[in-house]
Amino acid sequence: MSYKLSIGEEAPNFNFETPWESPTSFYNESANRIAILIFLRYIGCPVCQVEMSKIKQDIYLAERKNAVVFIVLQSSPDSITPISNKKDWPFTIICDPKAKIFKQYYVEPGGILKYLHPYGLWSAVKAILAGIRHGKFEGKETQLPASFVISADKKIKYVYYGQRIDDVPSLETLVGHIE
Repeated sequence: MSYKLSIGEEAPNFNFETPWESPTSFYNESANRIAILIFLRYIGCPVCQVEMSKIKQDIYLAERKNAVVFIVLQSSPDSITPISNKKDWPFTIICDPKAKIFKQYYVEPGGILKYLHPYGLWSAVKAILAGIRHGKFEGKETQLPASFVISADKKIKYVYYGQRIDDVPSLETLVGHIE
């Protein structure tokens, strides 16, 4: 078993870029606010598109707690800008095509069995049946998700490492860990 971040540890700072803005740092962007940091796979992944849609729908839950939401994707800015606009998303999309931030947070790919887990496959089938099209493949296809709630003083208050591609806590669950 590999190392994972734990509750009480300081959240690693990192520099990042979005599809629409120049590089900045995580600590700068989260300022003195609670941050919800969610690692997904990439923008073309139907399962990830469903998760991002759910987060968009429930963003008011985070806003009520004065929390800011960040979604980390293995996608490059060039993959996102032709298919999406900044105003489409009420959260910050972080582009990490080289998985440097994934590595800082110890968010690792799973093996083929986790990738092909029946629940994950069923989530992909449901997304496709709902009309979501698969886009460009990016990064590691077997990448697993993870979620963190980080306090204003940059301490990890909640951490969850997913066990299959669709294993992401709801925004309601994440917000429930905000004091």
